[in-house]
Amino acid sequence: TIRMGDGLKSWVNHRLQDVMGMSDSTVSEYLIRITQRLPSKIHVLAELQEEIPPTDAAKKRKVEDSSDSDGEGPKLLRGSRKNDSDGDDEEAQRLRDLRDRDEYAERLRQRDEERTKNFAEKGDKKGFEEAAKRLQLEKKDRGKILPKLRVESRRKYLVKRKDDKLRELEADIVDDEYLFEEEALTEREKKEREYKKSVLQLAKDYDKVREAENVHRYVMPEEGASVDDKYVEVDEREKKHGYEQKKWEEDQMRGTSLSFGARDKAKKYQEQEKEYNLVLEDEIEFIKSLPLEGTRKKKKKKKKIDLDLISSSEEEEEGEEEEEEEEEPKLSESQKKKLSIDDVRKSLPVFPFREALLDAISEHQVLIIEGETGSGKTTQIPQYLCEGGFCSDGKKVGCTQPRRVAAMSVAARVSEEMGKKLGNEVGYSIRFEDCTSERTRIKYMTDGMLLREFLMDPSLDGYSVMIIDEAHERTLHTDILFGLLKDITRFRTDLKLLISSATLDSAKFSDFFDEAPIFRIPGRRYPVHIYYTKSPEANYIDAAAVTILQIHITQHLGDILLFLTGQEEIEACQEILTERIKALGSKIRELLILPIYANLPSDMQAKIFEPTPPGARKVILATNIAETSLTIDGIKYVIDPGYAKQNYFNARSGMESLVVVPISRASANQRAGRAGRVGPGKCFRLYTQWAFENEMDENTIPEIQRVNLGNVVLQLKSLGIHDLINFDYLDPPPAETLMLALEQLYALKALNHKGELTSTGRKMAEIPVDPMMSRMILAADQYKVVEEVLTIAAMLSVNGSIFYRPKDKAIHADTARKNFFHPDGDHLTLMNVYNEWAGTEYSSQWCYEVFIQYRSMKRARDIRDQLVGLMERVEVQLTSNPGDSVSIRKAITAGYFYHVARFSKGGMYKTAKKSQTVMMHPQSCLVEDLPRWVVYHELVLTTKEYMRNVAVIDGKWLLEVAPHYYRDNEVHDTTNKKMPKIKGKAREELQKEYNQG
Repeated sequence: TIRMGDGLKSWVNHRLQDVMGMSDSTVSEYLIRITQRLPSKIHVLAELQEEIPPTDAAKKRKVEDSSDSDGEGPKLLRGSRKNDSDGDDEEAQRLRDLRDRDEYAERLRQRDEERTKNFAEKGDKKGFEEAAKRLQLEKKDRGKILPKLRVESRRKYLVKRKDDKLRELEADIVDDEYLFEEEALTEREKKEREYKKSVLQLAKDYDKVREAENVHRYVMPEEGASVDDKYVEVDEREKKHGYEQKKWEEDQMRGTSLSFGARDKAKKYQEQEKEYNLVLEDEIEFIKSLPLEGTRKKKKKKKKIDLDLISSSEEEEEGEEEEEEEEEPKLSESQKKKLSIDDVRKSLPVFPFREALLDAISEHQVLIIEGETGSGKTTQIPQYLCEGGFCSDGKKVGCTQPRRVAAMSVAARVSEEMGKKLGNEVGYSIRFEDCTSERTRIKYMTDGMLLREFLMDPSLDGYSVMIIDEAHERTLHTDILFGLLKDITRFRTDLKLLISSATLDSAKFSDFFDEAPIFRIPGRRYPVHIYYTKSPEANYIDAAAVTILQIHITQHLGDILLFLTGQEEIEACQEILTERIKALGSKIRELLILPIYANLPSDMQAKIFEPTPPGARKVILATNIAETSLTIDGIKYVIDPGYAKQNYFNARSGMESLVVVPISRASANQRAGRAGRVGPGKCFRLYTQWAFENEMDENTIPEIQRVNLGNVVLQLKSLGIHDLINFDYLDPPPAETLMLALEQLYALKALNHKGELTSTGRKMAEIPVDPMMSRMILAADQYKVVEEVLTIAAMLSVNGSIFYRPKDKAIHADTARKNFFHPDGDHLTLMNVYNEWAGTEYSSQWCYEVFIQYRSMKRARDIRDQLVGLMERVEVQLTSNPGDSVSIRKAITAGYFYHVARFSKGGMYKTAKKSQTVMMHPQSCLVEDLPRWVVYHELVLTTKEYMRNVAVIDGKWLLEVAPHYYRDNEVHDTTNKKMPKIKGKAREELQKEYNQG
């Protein structure tokens, strides 16, 4: 290494002496200056050749060399100059692109500042206008409003006066009874006391009746109600005249009929009904194992548990459970309703540690919080921080969630507890939906949205505290946030960082954050009895439905939670259960089936938190969101099939697939713990104990080690993080996956040859979709079809749930779907669907008639609206040309040229670069008339590797949109044979696969 300054000058002088036989300080300074200014030695040599003319001896040598080499010298010299020129052009292009990127970033910053200023001014202006409008009401308007206000004010006054008088009357009676005994009163005074009591009781009874009327009163559905709710299948018997009257009479007769010698036949009938066990044909035998220990202290020592069948020793367990439940008497539903929100907050396990927790946060910059799900850490800690002064000076408390459903539901709960409107002091931010305002002080968001906030505010100046919740789930974005936040806390000493986890991974988090202290919040879990199947189950969905009915028939009241892998399985299980319950009829108690998954509307999701009606039972069909992110009260039974969906990315094939895989032992225990929240519970595992101990991993593989890293690498590059190999990961990603992500971003022109972010890449980072889709949107600007491509991008974002196909109306659904088909592929088919829906003014009835899911279309509309709003930010003009199918498909190809396949033999396709065999998806509109070249949105691994959402392209387009990636010989067609059509047996097999799909 050479020291700068005098040492460098001395070294150059010595080198000049060796080469030229002399040295000069002026020449040395000149050489040092030009080498520091120019990027490479080639450029230095070119500069010297231009500045210093050759000597006569040099010219003579040059002529001699040229004559000796028979003309090779001039050729080499010209080639060298050409390479130098190409290098200069490439370097100039790189510097120009970097300058454009920096100028774009500066424009973005100024625009954000102006937007914030405008919001503030607009808010003040709006407030002044509303105040002036209220003051300038005409007398005529006041005359209309004042009588209504007087009536409303009088009504509120009378209600308040009634409550006050009742409280006074009750207090008088209590005082009267306390001061005067019954014997000391005269007859008149006794009558007055009885009269007061009767008046008080009548008033209370009247309030109860009014309350019951309000609860059970029929309410007209809102205009935007779900279409599915309007169409309910009715039992054929209920259609017959007089059915309800006949059923009521039968129920009354059964309960009141007496026979000779029986004092109370109804009571005896009810007792017999309790003892009656309905036998199912396909019951599943379970074996009991050792229980999952709880954290509650018990008065009675637990009995030793032996392995036995579930059908035996039930009475002992029930008695044991009753003794354990005596420690904390349960509240009735009416008592729960009387509890105020403050009482509920104080009942949570985190409440006794409020002051100690705030002291620990004040003392330490980074704190690891370990507490079980349900301890209240997600909802209460942000409120404690806000109450403790951490939201002063306009700062916010941020809290990340791994799933958007959790972020929305938790924000709604906290806003209710604080008595604030959602979106004001408490808000949430998820992809394509921002429910926050300038007044927001507690902000819940998905971890991906916080990562995007780093682009606009790299130091998170708007936050005083950041909480990373559910850290044990180890999502991709959470792991990246760990490294970024660890770096921020080193220069932003005022920022508090809380890492919240529900498992024993706290020690690992503590080590990563420089031995950060761990704050443990005890849970309130009861013991849970674990049951395994005697043998493996072939169909766990059917087995789960049978187990639900077994529990419902044989076990005491208590809600059931079933874990499934996704929406498809939940809907399939719901259908099986509905059919079986309908077949059993009145032989069993009421069973409410409530699903919960990401695409479910918010009002449907909220039903799982409503109290269970008396005498009924809820069964909640959930994904693994219910493991940790949501706490549902009343769960006593958990059914665990042992599977979950996880993303896996194959770096060699470039295929990302959502695969159903066995869960880890840690996840299984987390699921079982959901049954011990309100009392001793039971967990029924639909797999053997041997499988649990020998086939399941200890912990779930972190997402960063099994998914595509393209989007994250792009965002890290946007943040100025270039050394991705040495980035501070909690667990490093595979080097192969990281290199593939860099290669892909370079091919998409998001990075240059030096790995630096280009101006195109900077714009791509602003669009919250994957890099290929964002490149497609930017390419649409070149082809003047931005509106059409935005529609396609929005529909692709929700494509898995747009069409639905009821089994009883499959033919009608298929016909309706074919009416939307476009000959150029599925992308334009999706565009047709959206455009026709927009033409009906976004009608829900139209969606029902053509078998399209209305909620998915609404989400596509929301996504499109947000993408349209982002176009100004990325400086793209909204152009439209709906009839230009070629330009639309060229824009798609410009983003997805990695996903190109060419027809091969046997009705199969091979990917253009890696020659991987893939198939056309059976639900594609092109499946019957196979084109030669296609571009696909994604590969899906089911029974085969299928291309989903396919468009027809011309192979020559690849040389136009990606000349740096494809060569002429790779896209040249060597055959002119006509493409085959699917007929005969192949068509039947395809139809079979379609029906199964």
